[in-house]
Amino acid sequence: MIIFKHRGKLEDFVLKKRNKNNSIGFVPTMGALHEGHLSLIRESKKNSKITVASIFVNPTQFNNKEDLNKYPRTISKDILLLEAAGCDILFFPNEEEIYPNEESKEKLYHLGNIESTLEGKFRPGHFQGVCLVVEMLLNIVNPDFLFLGQKDFQQCLVIKKLISLLHLKTKIVICPIFRESNGLAMSSRNSRLNSSDREKASELYRSLNFIKKNLSVDNFLILKKMVLSRLQEEGFKVEYLEIAKRKNLKIVTNPKSGEELILLIAAFLSNVRLIDNLLINP
Repeated sequence: MIIFKHRGKLEDFVLKKRNKNNSIGFVPTMGALHEGHLSLIRESKKNSKITVASIFVNPTQFNNKEDLNKYPRTISKDILLLEAAGCDILFFPNEEEIYPNEESKEKLYHLGNIESTLEGKFRPGHFQGVCLVVEMLLNIVNPDFLFLGQKDFQQCLVIKKLISLLHLKTKIVICPIFRESNGLAMSSRNSRLNSSDREKASELYRSLNFIKKNLSVDNFLILKKMVLSRLQEEGFKVEYLEIAKRKNLKIVTNPKSGEELILLIAAFLSNVRLIDNLLINP
């Protein structure tokens, strides 16, 4: 695996590979890698000749400075994991390489309603920051395929919108959520949970499955109330629990049979913010 810290050198290297008709797959990350990230690397290797990963903890997508400071950083371990997974290139820039000046952080993206609901409602400015760094990374790597995890489903839709706004040809591939043995969605933030809370956190996934199993066209609000009460008793602080249309995340309360929907939740446990989702067809 070749590690690049400077964008110009990476751009030159990728261009040479592309000129030899090599397809490029890209997996952007913020590090603290786990099996979910590595599954994206493996998927890229199946579909691309060259796999590029990036590790950059992007400050512009954190609306909470404390969350940024606490975000886990495990670069030595991450490099070993990427090498073992067969990643070809790692881009590991510092902040100045991505944002050379304050002006580079000021672009505004017109994302529509997808920015103001669910994650966007509780993390104002988050998706603007995501778009800033993703546009920069896409311009540097210019990939044929962009591999993203379903756990950040709303972010996937935001990036789809971004690619449309930029008129890029990059194809997004959304890969399934990887889970721990107890069902907890794998996340870099899980490392901040102690063993007891890590087990308790799996209650989010069990709650989503409970709703999916018992859902009918007119009982979601009843199920939601039951689940919220139980999670509160377990010590969770739930920000949202909703059903939405997969194509645009428009929230629905009376799902129709045959609709392609997704059940989404965000909650704090011991000051660690967790998200999860489950595809459903009532």
